[in-house]
Amino acid sequence: MGSESSSIAELKKLHDNVASVVLGKPEIIRLALITLLADGHLLLEDVPGVGKTLLAKAMARSIDCTFRRVQFTPDLLPADLLGTNVFHQPTGEFRFLPGPLFAQVVLADEVNRATPRTQSALLESMGERQISLDGQTHLLGPPFFVIATQNPYEFEGTYPLPESQLDRFLLRTDMGYPDRPAERDLLRQHRDGEPVDRLPSVLHASDITKLQDRTRAVKVSDAIADYVLDIVEATRARDEIVLGASTRAAIGLYRAAQAAALLDGRDYVVPDDVKSLAGPVLAHRLIGKTPGLGGPTNATADAVRDILSKVAVPA
Repeated sequence: MGSESSSIAELKKLHDNVASVVLGKPEIIRLALITLLADGHLLLEDVPGVGKTLLAKAMARSIDCTFRRVQFTPDLLPADLLGTNVFHQPTGEFRFLPGPLFAQVVLADEVNRATPRTQSALLESMGERQISLDGQTHLLGPPFFVIATQNPYEFEGTYPLPESQLDRFLLRTDMGYPDRPAERDLLRQHRDGEPVDRLPSVLHASDITKLQDRTRAVKVSDAIADYVLDIVEATRARDEIVLGASTRAAIGLYRAAQAAALLDGRDYVVPDDVKSLAGPVLAHRLIGKTPGLGGPTNATADAVRDILSKVAVPA
């Protein structure tokens, strides 16, 4: 009971710290924390200037982790992310110079502006928490948390993320514009400079790994596990969807539900944990037969909502 109440207090402290600079976005912050607790990666899609980078910076500062921001551009190369071996003349040896992926929190800004070759350089690091280069394997983290931002597909100069890349993101969500009171408060906050630069850390990296361990210990009944599988299988049986949710997606929904339960102060998952996260976990992974049903679109989110209305909820 003591460790459980301690986890709740730590998570509330972390939430409130991020919320002090990311105003009017409690649900977005909640999804970011769920992603972190579930040891996943977060994809934020929206127009420029609505706070995507701010959220990533606030998360990194709040948990006292090493942080690197990478601006993805068409001329960015895989080596610019991973690092490279450089010849050191005095010793006659090659030395490895690590790239920006060797950080605990990585912001991949405007990830869909880079070429597919560079985007694919993220795959191993996100999936395996390691980088293989010139026959050597370099471990990443813990924790290792990628927050990627992308502009909507119709924006000029964007490359759609491949299905394999999208499947590496546990959650995808929109930021949206803040409401008027929150936007007014933002204006006041910025009178004295960038508030996120003065944000203190409230947890350490070791605290996050312990919280991730507690997330994995949250109980999931067989009925809830079957509910997750019923939803995932339903995405594979719909006529308008060519590519349904993967097994990785099922594991992701399972883990995200555990994280949501811990965030709410429970050591067990309820059906509402699964229902509330099915859209953010599954919608961006579905590929449809029509152009409107591909990638993270409103159409795929509608398909998931329809599935949730038809799949039986366990008692």
